[in-house]
Amino acid sequence: MIFEVGFDEAGRGPLAGPVSAAAVILPSDFPFEILNDSKKLSEKKREAAEIIIKEKACWGIALVDHQKIDEINILEASMLAMKNAFDEMKKKLPVWCENNGLDFSQVSLSGITDGNRCPDIPIECRCEPKADGKYTCVMAASILAKTCRDRLMLEMDKLYPEYGYAKHKGYPTKAHREVCHKIGPSPIQRLTFKY
Repeated sequence: MIFEVGFDEAGRGPLAGPVSAAAVILPSDFPFEILNDSKKLSEKKREAAEIIIKEKACWGIALVDHQKIDEINILEASMLAMKNAFDEMKKKLPVWCENNGLDFSQVSLSGITDGNRCPDIPIECRCEPKADGKYTCVMAASILAKTCRDRLMLEMDKLYPEYGYAKHKGYPTKAHREVCHKIGPSPIQRLTFKY
């Protein structure tokens, strides 16, 4: 039995904070109608979908922080986050198979990644731009990656309230750029990004 693992990331464009990625396998009885590209869902719908994905799917999430992004660049950091998310998901796979009445020894995996590059993982993987709007497993991964990162940036807002992370989540808004120029970069700023 072949399962498709969907991969996606959130946070490639921001000037601050980590990049997050998720890897997700959906069961055949999943309520697929709740899924869409995370950017097309309201925050409320994303959070509702996140609960069901975490309950029913086999999934992994990983973060790569701003320092590592500065060290290896955002594309490599995104690929690393996807690889780490895959490793996390794979740890859960035997128990998930057992809970779903599947023989783990008979399960094989293939992957689909949103974008134009695949992470360095030991399964066959293909990449496709806009996959997060076409494939349900990638939609689910995009939801988990985004909700995880957004929640973390809300925590960062409590630590560094002057930067307004609750509003823009670290993306390059005018207000974000202005505060960086006014008081300097925050402790989670990506220093290789122009702000």
